[in-house]
Amino acid sequence: MAAERSKKRKRDQEEAIAKIKKGKEAKKKASKKKKRGSGDDSGSDYDLVEDMYKKAKKLPGQLENCELCDKRFTVTPYSKAGPEGGLLCTPCGKEIAKEAKANQKTAKPIVRKGRRKIESNRLDGLTQRGVRSLRQICINQLAKHAEDIEEFGEMPETMIDRLSEIFSKRRAMNSTTLKLFLQSDLDKLAIHEAAYLETEDFDQIFAVIPNIKKLVLRNCCQFKDKNIEYMIEKAKKLEEIELRGANLVSNDKWTELFIARGHDLKSFKVEWLDAAFDDQAVEALTTFCPNLERLKLERCKLLGVDTLDAVSRLEKLEHLSLRFSKDVPRDRLVLMVDQIGPNLRTLCLEHFVNNTFEESEEMGEYSDDAILETIHDTCVKLRKLRFTENYECSDQAYVNLFTSWSNPPLRYIDVNSTRDVDNASPEGPEDFPIGLASDGFQALMKHSGSQLQYLDISSCRHISKETFADIFNGEKQYPHLQEINLSFCPVVDTEVVAGIFRSCPQIKKVVTFACFQVEDVVVPRGIVLIGAPKAQDAIEQFGETVFDFQKELKKEMERDMAIATGRVVPLMA
Repeated sequence: MAAERSKKRKRDQEEAIAKIKKGKEAKKKASKKKKRGSGDDSGSDYDLVEDMYKKAKKLPGQLENCELCDKRFTVTPYSKAGPEGGLLCTPCGKEIAKEAKANQKTAKPIVRKGRRKIESNRLDGLTQRGVRSLRQICINQLAKHAEDIEEFGEMPETMIDRLSEIFSKRRAMNSTTLKLFLQSDLDKLAIHEAAYLETEDFDQIFAVIPNIKKLVLRNCCQFKDKNIEYMIEKAKKLEEIELRGANLVSNDKWTELFIARGHDLKSFKVEWLDAAFDDQAVEALTTFCPNLERLKLERCKLLGVDTLDAVSRLEKLEHLSLRFSKDVPRDRLVLMVDQIGPNLRTLCLEHFVNNTFEESEEMGEYSDDAILETIHDTCVKLRKLRFTENYECSDQAYVNLFTSWSNPPLRYIDVNSTRDVDNASPEGPEDFPIGLASDGFQALMKHSGSQLQYLDISSCRHISKETFADIFNGEKQYPHLQEINLSFCPVVDTEVVAGIFRSCPQIKKVVTFACFQVEDVVVPRGIVLIGAPKAQDAIEQFGETVFDFQKELKKEMERDMAIATGRVVPLMA
């Protein structure tokens, strides 16, 4: 009897599944008929009447017959609906659910990459036109399966640096993946995102790479005093240090580091330090590191006037970058540049704005333009100049800086956000413009245009349209300029951008954010225009290949003439 019941149950389920399939086929046929129909409403009244006299669905707790197998069951809130509107028992409902899941698996959804991610990669320089190289594909696969890799093997340092950048961008640099980058034969290591590393991981760096000469750690928030002690003990050949966010290192440990390794130290860069590293630490740095050639102190909140005096005593310093949070007197900054300026090849002074210049007692002989005057008089070896976010120096000061300057033409110039900030007069004073304006820009390009490779004049909104059109008129040539940033210069339009393409034969990148008059630009091949004014457009516009019909026609005519004169014998078909 039990075997017969099970056979009967299986037969009923098979009949129910067959009935479901028939119901679906009938629905498909009915929908096709409706689509093919003439569109009249002849059957609409009948459907309304039929809906009125439909049997009401049973409530939970009541008894009902299954629509497919006619089995009597108790209705629950989870009872499935059948193909014809009735209710199904639990076995039939499960079969319906299984079939629906199978149909969903066969139709895989199309996964599209978000536009925001694409544009982010483009701005980071991680996208390229055309087919990816085999090397790039391998690097991406390594970064994708970071947790499954045991070792990199023998790789060049450039490849390891590139992998470190990708791992850092994907937040994949942790205690496990760090071991892949620790190779005893290396002499430098750069970790661009060390936020997920623990204090013990930093000790591993010096244990595995005792001969390290260059160390770059960014966002190293767990780098502590004991790591400095281990560094002093193990890394005896260290020459270059760059640490960002090492806020757990005390002033005493910084001083110990400078005493122990200061004589060999040639480059020292720190950034984003709030809790420690004050003027006394900089005093120790300049005292025990006499051979320092590169120094970068940015966004260190405890640094003040005494730091300027200490830096001015570095006789071998060639590259200097400063960005302070505290107010400093103008005369002390001028004196620092006056003492170290003759040897400098790089000078970066950021965010020395109006409110960072305090009046000192000996301020009478120094004007607002004194810093640029000092750069003009003392700096004769500069290759890179960054002087940004300054709202004091006038346009005439920039004219005087670049006029009759004994310094050779600069290769890198960044003077963004040097403008007047009076909200009542956004265009600035006409008679005495503040910041880089038309005359200053003319003098800049006349002095350095022949060797300039990078130019950033974003937010220098006092430069006129006529000046842009005159400098980039197609006749004046700037043979080495590769990248220019014109963002937030409202007068820049299509004509100016087209002129840049004609005047700069080596240009590769033009940035025009918030230049809303740039429209319908024909971008030449090999150039990228970033900052499309319309939100629905892509941020980047890549130049496509342009077929030169006149040039090809000339080639065909020359070939035909050569064949006619017998100088070239045509190939036989």
